[in-house]
Amino acid sequence: MRVPRLRRSLVLPGVIVAFTALLVGAGAAAAFESDTVDSYWEGLWWALGLMTTVGFVEGAPPSTLGGAITSAVLMLAGFLLLSLLSAGLASLFVREDEAPAEAREQALDRQLLERLAALEERIAALDDRLRGPDDPHGPHGPDGPDGPHGPDGSTATER
Repeated sequence: MRVPRLRRSLVLPGVIVAFTALLVGAGAAAAFESDTVDSYWEGLWWALGLMTTVGFVEGAPPSTLGGAITSAVLMLAGFLLLSLLSAGLASLFVREDEAPAEAREQALDRQLLERLAALEERIAALDDRLRGPDDPHGPHGPDGPDGPHGPDGSTATER
């Protein structure tokens, strides 16, 4: 049974979105929180602290609505980034285990097909034995090897 897994292709866009949120959030923090954030670089530090779930670096929560919204967006972007990175790392380990499981599945499929073919051969042999060599219609019954219809699709009475 196949289990859907996080594709590695989601990790890079997630990192790009989170990095963009970090840069934009730093500017927004410097613009909205002028009481506690004096420059873009302090805003970058503030945004990085929020995104890594450390919290407010200075210890002071935002004092404006814009700062609160910026904080919430940065926290969500940080959760997204950490989740995607964790899932990406986990998928590396899962992929290693996936190949042997797939090989076992294919081997089992081959075994089942071989057993099915062997059973079909046994059934045909039993059918031939039941009809016997004395049967006037041959080992395949009264209709011949093509069954009730001939190779051209005609029935036994039409032939």
